[in-house]
Amino acid sequence: MRLLLIGCTGFIGRELIDRFSRSGHELIIVSRNAAKSIDIDSSSENIRLLQLDPGTKECWENESLLKALAHSEGVINLAGEPIAEKRWTEEHLAIIQQSRLKTTEYLLEAMKLSKATPKVMINGSAIGFYGTSANELFTEKSKAGNDFLAKLCKDWEGLASTKPEKTRLVIFRIGIVLEQDGGALKKMLPIFKAGLGGPIGTGQQWMSWIHRKDLCSMIEESLKNPNWSGVFNATSPEPVRMSEFAAALGKRLGRPSLLQVPGPILKLLLGDGAKVVLEGQKVISGRLKEVGFKFNYPTLSEALKEIKI
Repeated sequence: MRLLLIGCTGFIGRELIDRFSRSGHELIIVSRNAAKSIDIDSSSENIRLLQLDPGTKECWENESLLKALAHSEGVINLAGEPIAEKRWTEEHLAIIQQSRLKTTEYLLEAMKLSKATPKVMINGSAIGFYGTSANELFTEKSKAGNDFLAKLCKDWEGLASTKPEKTRLVIFRIGIVLEQDGGALKKMLPIFKAGLGGPIGTGQQWMSWIHRKDLCSMIEESLKNPNWSGVFNATSPEPVRMSEFAAALGKRLGRPSLLQVPGPILKLLLGDGAKVVLEGQKVISGRLKEVGFKFNYPTLSEALKEIKI
């Protein structure tokens, strides 16, 4: 397929681009720093880089991009500033919000004006859609929460739903993505390897996770299979509590995992953004069963065993 990739040069995108390239898809990658963000051969015949900022109006007036959009069979939009990497100041919250909403708004405007519309659009979202809870179980049928992330995800999904009528839409509410070269695991590994690891906060909060390879398999399958439509929770079938995760990671590394990281320290570093880590949600997917998706790494032990740590 001819695919237009937006916001796909980060942690998830590295795996996605490599997978798509090996599968023979034709890729056009749009990013402010595409060449620097990902380790790819820009001379590859099936990969083209467009050095543009998709969060600006000027980007979507670029003739090369508009031509690429008109010739694309599928669009993947995972644009967005990382959620839990910086302190949540008003300025940073605005960046988190606008990096998702403006990019998607401009993309959809361009799609509606294009001479030809893509057959399928894959749009990102997050399990933050549901808010947080110590005990509730969330599925795709659950209602949105009412905190900042829940409202953001709801607005982002609402924008995506205004896509052209002929374009099939798939939205992935993504959980905590596991792999050693990014995300939460990359930050935790040095601490655990030093024997200083342990649960964060109370340790009782839920972690709804997914191995990066399983997430990318979902995305690739959803491009090809018309039965994939609407919202899917991109999480493993076996969420765990933070204390269980810490114990499993410590066991995998052969290190103790007893030192608890106090919540107040994390709040001092991240402000309100700490709630992403300190307050969890137990999320599973009913819809993945409907489309017959098979996980390669359904359990945490299987996922950690495969990751080269």
